[in-house]
Order: sequence, then structure tokens, then C-alpha cells
Amino acid sequence: MIDDLPSLLYLLAYDEAAKGPYDRSRARMLVRAAALVDLAMHGRLSEDGEGTVTVSGTRPTGDPVLDGVLCDATAGHGWKRLLRRHRKRTLTEVEDRLVAAGLLTAGVPRAPFATRRLAVTDHAATAAVRARVSAALHGDGPVTEIPAADAALLALAAAGGIRSVVSRRDRRALGARIDACTRSLAVLAPGLEKAVRTLPSTMIAAQGGMGGG
Repeated sequence: MIDDLPSLLYLLAYDEAAKGPYDRSRARMLVRAAALVDLAMHGRLSEDGEGTVTVSGTRPTGDPVLDGVLCDATAGHGWKRLLRRHRKRTLTEVEDRLVAAGLLTAGVPRAPFATRRLAVTDHAATAAVRARVSAALHGDGPVTEIPAADAALLALAAAGGIRSVVSRRDRRALGARIDACTRSLAVLAPGLEKAVRTLPSTMIAAQGGMGGG
């Protein structure tokens, strides 16, 4: 069963017409953010008093995607720097993991150096994660009762502009609920919450050639 946040976030971002993420450059940073949140939720990442990300423990997680991000974090960067680093690699690794798990199939690129076309083979898995996030967004219970993973996915989907999950109307009508889910990330690390809140501007900067791949 796939339940790591990067994979779930990818399924949220998948677009049938595009045969891949709705926006590949944005998805690269979103899966990095999801990996950082996942590691923080499991106590593997935190931050010191100056906002530098710190790693707890040396054992591998058993997930190659998360282990790659964990290794990147040992260099002592801030959250935003880690969002930008090796994001292309992380997205490809998430796709490879989903292909290996049978949730995606990879087609042959139409031209040399073109992006491979990916098709979801388990639509129930995609529907399930979308239902979880929809329940978090549209539920009438307190935000404190939303599972931490679902609150994080909602915060990331909103920050990343995945409109098939969080529409413009949702952002206007349910902005306070989205904000509360984003604010809950501060329990993990204040700098992590800030990094997620500023994802839109970070994505724009990255698309302009800043921040590396």
C-alpha cells in the first residue's frame, strides 16, 4: 500500500489529459515539500534555533525517495533550499516508485528527450486520496480532528495551485480552514510552515531559472 506523502501528493497532482502532473515544474517542488513534511512528521527532520534543518538518527527510512531527501538534509540547509535541491530527481523517483507499485504505467516518449507519458492504472487509489483531501477541506468538524497527513496534503495542494483539488472558489470560501491546516505544520517546525506558505513565490523564482534542479 502506498501511503507516503510524496506519492499521495503526486496522485493528487496527476492530470489525465497531460499524462502526468498538471504542471511538471510545480510538481517537482510539491513532491519535495511533501517528502520534507513526511520526514518531519516521523521525527526525522526538525530545525535548530536559526532555522537550519537538522536530521535525527542515521537509520534509513526504507523508502528510497525519503532516504534521498534525508541524505540531502544532512548538509545543513534551510527548508527553502531543500525544496529547491534535486527536485527533478525526486519527482522522477516518485514516478518510478508508483510505476513499480503498479499505480502508473510509463509509455515511450514521443520524441527524443521528451517527457515520458504516464497513465494511472489504479483509479481507485487516486479517487481515495482525493476523497481524503476533499473531506479535510469540506468537512464541518474542527481542523484539529483532521488526520495530520490529510491536513498536510490539503495545505500543499492549496499552496501548489492544484485547482482540481482546491478550486478558486474553495480558496475564497474555505480560506480559513486551509490556513489552519497550513498553520498546523508549525508544530513540526516553524520554518517548514513558512516554506509551504511561500511555495507560490518559490515556484515562480524556480521557473525563472533560480534554485537549481
